[in-house]
Amino acid sequence: MTTAQTLTEYAYLLSIVLFIIGLKRLSHPESARKGNLIAASGMGLAILATLFTPIEGSAGNYLWIAGGMVLGSLIGLTAARRVKMTKMPEMVSLFNGLGGACALLIAVVEFNNFAQAGGTGVDVGAVVVTLFTLFVGGISFTGSLVAYGKLDGFFRDSIKLPAPVVWNVALLLIIIALSIYMLTAGSISTPYILALLGLSLVYGFTFVTPIGGGDMPVVISLLNSFTGLGASLAGLIYGNQVMIVGGIVVGASGTILTVLMCQAMNRSLLNVIIGGFGGGGAASGGSTREQVVKEATTGDLAIQLKYAQKVYIVPGYGLAVAQAQHVSHELGKVLEENDVQVRYAIHPVAGRMPGHMNVLLAEADVPYENLVELEDANKDFPNADVVMVIGANDVVNPAAKEDPSSPIYGMPILDVEKAKAVVVMKRGMSAGYAGIQNQLFFGEKTRMLFGDAKKSLQSLVKEVEEA
Repeated sequence: MTTAQTLTEYAYLLSIVLFIIGLKRLSHPESARKGNLIAASGMGLAILATLFTPIEGSAGNYLWIAGGMVLGSLIGLTAARRVKMTKMPEMVSLFNGLGGACALLIAVVEFNNFAQAGGTGVDVGAVVVTLFTLFVGGISFTGSLVAYGKLDGFFRDSIKLPAPVVWNVALLLIIIALSIYMLTAGSISTPYILALLGLSLVYGFTFVTPIGGGDMPVVISLLNSFTGLGASLAGLIYGNQVMIVGGIVVGASGTILTVLMCQAMNRSLLNVIIGGFGGGGAASGGSTREQVVKEATTGDLAIQLKYAQKVYIVPGYGLAVAQAQHVSHELGKVLEENDVQVRYAIHPVAGRMPGHMNVLLAEADVPYENLVELEDANKDFPNADVVMVIGANDVVNPAAKEDPSSPIYGMPILDVEKAKAVVVMKRGMSAGYAGIQNQLFFGEKTRMLFGDAKKSLQSLVKEVEEA
């Protein structure tokens, strides 16, 4: 091993350490920003080490590499500055898809090299890894694009596949059969590669399409694990330790997060894998609640809040849409000045991606210790004088407990009705992302405050200060 190669290996080792430290710091909002910078510096070091490693026949590639890095950096910088917080889940989906596309292209290039070699002298293990990389990359790419469409609304459960489980199983069997044939017959030719590529892309489409938009947090974390797996497999192809370990870290964290999301929604991982969960859209018809809505006014609510002892705020996607996180925190600070204890109850799948509400509230500088997880919040709700539900819907819907015919039946929810009073802030009586009516709207303790959440909160802040 030459001196340059030795230095490269040490640089890769340091990069891996930085990845792990960065990931560890990402586990807490206070250290997440530094963790992101540490992980980014590890990636930068890995790229530099690779670029300065002499590789035979690579001299003419530096211009292409530089062009790609400049173009990618410009796109990333523009996206980071312009993408709104409400569009963050969509951006995460696109990033997942691009990671899958990268693994996919690497596999295609390697298959092309195998085909040009005529299949002679090709290691069977290398072909198996490349086949798997192609498959995983294809799922991650098209699956992420479908997830993006569902999150953005233009693909929201509008396309229905007949017998989606049958489609998925049939495509999977065909892909496995074609892969086995390529291995046993040694027919690594362009038509077979293209057929496998097309089947993998279609499978990614059929895999995610049946899944309801309300289940996208689970899908995003699952596709993230696929992207990490694809990166790790691509690293195996090139024998690159940074890609292998980095992909394993991403894949493992995505898998763990998927399991946690499944537990939060009371769904099994098997249901996620076969694409047989969360179709949603069915009406909930088993509730016996009287469909009577009671409205609240900002004046009455302001007095109620000011003289409360403990107030819980339950944020949801509507809070992000209204860009009301900063005003929500301002209201919390005003209440705390009046000796009111303010806490934020966070459901694991609130919003459109894992941790969406945590990111949203961190942006507004809400202290992390004021955030309460689902189980602890449910235990503490009986001590709360008021629970304000801002933009959340399915995660507080009592149909999950009361209505066996509901698509969300059995999903753990924030049981806000245990509190002394509940106020729901919404623009109207529209259903949640799962497509069902929220029975909380008709609860005995519930009052509805209609209007834009940001404007309503601004009015509340003013009236609390004047009360």
